[in-house]
Amino acid sequence: MTMKRLACLFCLIALAVLPAVAQELAASTSGSATPTKHRRHGLPRSLVPHEEGYDFNRHVNVSYNTIWAGYAVTGSDFTYVQGSWIVSAVNCTKTPNTDSSEWVGIDGWSSPTVEQIGTDADCNGATPYYWVWYEFYPYGSIVINSVSISPGNKFSASVTYDGNNYYTVAIKNETTGQSFSKKVKFTGGGSGIPKRDSAEWIMEMDGNELSDFGVDPFGKDYTGYLNDIATDSTVDMGVIKAFGNDVYEAVTTKNGTKNSPVTAQPSALASDGASFKVTWKAE
Repeated sequence: MTMKRLACLFCLIALAVLPAVAQELAASTSGSATPTKHRRHGLPRSLVPHEEGYDFNRHVNVSYNTIWAGYAVTGSDFTYVQGSWIVSAVNCTKTPNTDSSEWVGIDGWSSPTVEQIGTDADCNGATPYYWVWYEFYPYGSIVINSVSISPGNKFSASVTYDGNNYYTVAIKNETTGQSFSKKVKFTGGGSGIPKRDSAEWIMEMDGNELSDFGVDPFGKDYTGYLNDIATDSTVDMGVIKAFGNDVYEAVTTKNGTKNSPVTAQPSALASDGASFKVTWKAE
């Protein structure tokens, strides 16, 4: 056997014994449509400073943190989350070398994993860069090259727990009709196992600074497509407002505290109890 064939044999053996999750999730894909670096998205509370309180005027829990802006609901045994948003055009002349992400997901609010799918609107220097991805945190993002993306496109997405540690992540560019769906087995990472105790609709800063995205709309009232809905053991396909005292409004600030300058602010929920807008305020 030649050395070349022997090397190939060793490669095949190595691939055969790698855990399935590590093969699927530990590294990002590459290609002409992928960003120059693949970010790993983050957690809002367990890894960064945060402060929580209750807004008695609007009757909602408020969480101040440094990276997540939007809404989260807590509960137990979440099996489904869906939502929609419009991809914002980022002003990279104003905010070079920054990033922003729109996504829906299960877990991460108070647990060490996130099962999520979404889009990024980033600034590579002063050049805008848009890409589609899914991620099973703490593993890195997997870039979805089969779905194109441009500012102004309307996206819908969902994450489904299928049982036995399997999750289906799905996303559709409603403007172009392109879609993607994948079923993945995920048992967690080095930081812990999925708890399925929260669901989220988020605009995220996953780097050092937040891109100027202007105003980013989420939910059917603004997109015309899927509303922001989740299912757990007590609420059957409920909009965000249906979770009552378990609804959290996430506000990003410079230091993750209430009195720190706001960087991204979600609006109150619209009359449908689900739709909202996130406004960039990072000046």
